[in-house]
Amino acid sequence: MTAPVLLDNTVLTNFALIGRPDLVLRLWRSAACTTPATQAEYQAGVAAGLVPAAAWADLLVVALTEAEAGFADTLPPRLGAGERTCLAVALYRQGLFASDDQDARNAARRCGVRVTGTVGILVLCVRQGYLPRDEADALLREMIAVGYRSPVTDLSPWLAP
Repeated sequence: MTAPVLLDNTVLTNFALIGRPDLVLRLWRSAACTTPATQAEYQAGVAAGLVPAAAWADLLVVALTEAEAGFADTLPPRLGAGERTCLAVALYRQGLFASDDQDARNAARRCGVRVTGTVGILVLCVRQGYLPRDEADALLREMIAVGYRSPVTDLSPWLAP
């Protein structure tokens, strides 16, 4: 079984707002997933008219085991329910946690969970040949224009020759 890639709401939102969830799904065809709590956070954005409804219609939503739910409940409340549950599933199923929230990423690292985020996903798309570098940079700028608080304005630090 392929290790899951748990996407939190920040990553879902960033790729949905530029109309490119296909990039994430192409990278991790059968592994990309989220949790019911994250899906609820995303749907709240849909209801508020902030994100497109159908962007993630094909994304797998995984139910938490009792152990995963119990672990999620032990995580700091400053993390959202989506972040806590995605982190719990990534830990228990030895997956990858995709988030742009620094507190959530730090919690994941403390638990020994591998992390990535929007920038890492764009870099991987370039490395896998799914996007040319200039297009990936343009998508990052587009995300920033619609509200993504990116730590960088271009991908050159990770794509240097």
